[in-house]
Amino acid sequence: MEHLSGVVERITYFSEESGYAVIKLKSKGYYDLITVVGNMAAVHVGSIVSLRGEWKIDSRYGKQFVVNSYEERLPATVTGIEKYLGSGLIKGIGPVNAKRIVKVFGSDTIKVIEEEPDRLLKVPGIGPKRIEMIKKAWQEQKEVKNIMLFLQSHGVSTSHGARIYKTYGDESLDIVRENPYRLADDIWGIGFKTADSIAQKLGFDPNSMERCRAGILYILNQLSNEGHCFANYSQLIDETVKALNLERDMIDKCINIMVEDGSLIREDDAIYLPPFYHSEVGVARRIREIISTPTPWKAKEVDNIIDRIEKENKFKYDQTQREAIKKAVSSKLMVLTGGPGTGKTFTIQGIIKVFESMGAKIYLAAPTGRAAKRMSETTGREAKTIHRMLEYKPPQGYMRNIENNPLECQVLIIDETSMVDIILMYNLLKAVKNDTTVILVGDVDQLPSVGAGNVLLDIIDSGQVEVVKLTKIFRQAQHSTIITNAHRVNQGIFPVLKGRKNGDFFFIKREDPEEIVNEIRELCAKRLPNYYKVDPIDDIQVLCPMQRGLTGAANMNRVLQEALNRETRFIKYGGSIYKVGDKVMQIRNNYDKNTFNGDIGRIANIDLEDKTVEIDFDGSIVSYDSSELDEIMLAYAITVHKSQGSEYKIVVAPFTSQHFMMLQRNLLYTCITRAKNVFVMVGTEKAVAIAVRNNKIMKRNTMLDKRLEDPSAR
Repeated sequence: MEHLSGVVERITYFSEESGYAVIKLKSKGYYDLITVVGNMAAVHVGSIVSLRGEWKIDSRYGKQFVVNSYEERLPATVTGIEKYLGSGLIKGIGPVNAKRIVKVFGSDTIKVIEEEPDRLLKVPGIGPKRIEMIKKAWQEQKEVKNIMLFLQSHGVSTSHGARIYKTYGDESLDIVRENPYRLADDIWGIGFKTADSIAQKLGFDPNSMERCRAGILYILNQLSNEGHCFANYSQLIDETVKALNLERDMIDKCINIMVEDGSLIREDDAIYLPPFYHSEVGVARRIREIISTPTPWKAKEVDNIIDRIEKENKFKYDQTQREAIKKAVSSKLMVLTGGPGTGKTFTIQGIIKVFESMGAKIYLAAPTGRAAKRMSETTGREAKTIHRMLEYKPPQGYMRNIENNPLECQVLIIDETSMVDIILMYNLLKAVKNDTTVILVGDVDQLPSVGAGNVLLDIIDSGQVEVVKLTKIFRQAQHSTIITNAHRVNQGIFPVLKGRKNGDFFFIKREDPEEIVNEIRELCAKRLPNYYKVDPIDDIQVLCPMQRGLTGAANMNRVLQEALNRETRFIKYGGSIYKVGDKVMQIRNNYDKNTFNGDIGRIANIDLEDKTVEIDFDGSIVSYDSSELDEIMLAYAITVHKSQGSEYKIVVAPFTSQHFMMLQRNLLYTCITRAKNVFVMVGTEKAVAIAVRNNKIMKRNTMLDKRLEDPSAR
């Protein structure tokens, strides 16, 4: 084992996930900078490092020093200190402030920050507020470094150090040592596999009851991510055996203990996590309570009101639309469903006009910000997201759910209901008064909700609520190949791929994945914006069947960011680069920031001094600390699943056999129906044919339809 020491001149590469780094080291006795590679989670530019390792010759990169272990010391020279502080290590100190601070305190700078930080007031441009930020950040980076070094010493990914500290603070190391499985429960982004890896490397017994318990919760959460509300008992046992390699008897015993202590709920052969059980039972109960309460509206008045509306507006509702409006008034809870071009929006407008004529107070809502915005535009009335309507304020929860403070409306219309999962539907219905009329609108043939449950389909299949399905494609919609092809796909008929001049549906045949990527880059960067005079970032959306692969959303994002955004201001996080002007998507609900899974915005500003990123979500500026950037992802390209509830002027979609696992009819149908003006598919007829033929929709484990059918069900 050889020794090497020197000053870190720059960090060429660093992986947040693994802690692997490539650094350039200036060492006494060597003329050129030395390339050092290995796991060095807590190394920063300007610091002095003592390394143990060995030299090797890499066939591609030449001579390198491979690190086995290292120690880091704070820099001693003025130049080193300035580099160290200017590296972005401390929130509140970037290159500019680092230069100012070192100019005032010289080689005493580190000592001043550590022991007498209030003296920083002597530095021009640094006030009390920034000093408090620097104090907090200096202490935090020391603690995070301790966590990272601890994790690294046990061969565990260091990428979670900051998140662990943010959750547990000074108790972080004690908690990780005592029960690393807590990380999976408490910290978003750290799953069971990561916690289990930490536990195993810390020497925890792989046959412990703690591991079994954490594994069962992990399996149930994984199943809920796939849309299931519960696991069948044998399914849960099998999946847990496969994931944890434990004895079936032990898993059975652990399940029984968890049922006894309330961590799980068992109903016959179904094993639920409590939130999903209570939500499913609660949705069924609330629907029965609402539909059993008499309606206050007089249905016999509706025909005259519809006649008056038609006369005033010089249009006619067709028979099914008229029937839908009448049933909306006579029913307490109704489902309105239908594909594109069937007049769903027109019918909703009619329902609103009739209820307004009768003096009703109406609330409109949708699951996502984009869907709510579209609902506002089509109805000319205010529509909110369901979360905002329910006034979610952490940590208290949904403020409107309490019985004495329900939603103050007589009619509630929810659009894009196919996106609503079982937990959100329960929270919504808890906030609804029994005498409120509820109208659920959605296209049941689209992809189901990302969250657990198949709420809209289950409600329809139960046969317990009034359902109106619009099927007639209106004349103006028949001229749209987007709409006619969507219906063809939905009926299992191959779409018409031959585009026509001034048409709205185009197919570009490409087989090689690299050619598909290049074609989409050219379409988004030049051809489509130039021809249609649209903004290439705001008006064009690439939709991919899956995240991975050359034509997946992750790679397409890298390609399109490079092609569409020349901005030089950027920040790195988790292997991704985020630039000012980038199109990004929020990928988890953050109630503190009032941003929700699926919200799309643009990066408005990056402050490298404060290590913050400001994102503009439709005029609302939201600030993110750099450690929170795992909540967002680039959104030049997104998966079809993430596009639900949205509509884009132009959609470009790669469809190739590379996506074989995801090629399903409802995915292709959903993809096509996201396009408002133009749809461009790049790929192969074979991939389209596979998707059209594959109508095997995975059955989700839900019992909402059964609970609605059987009033005696819990």
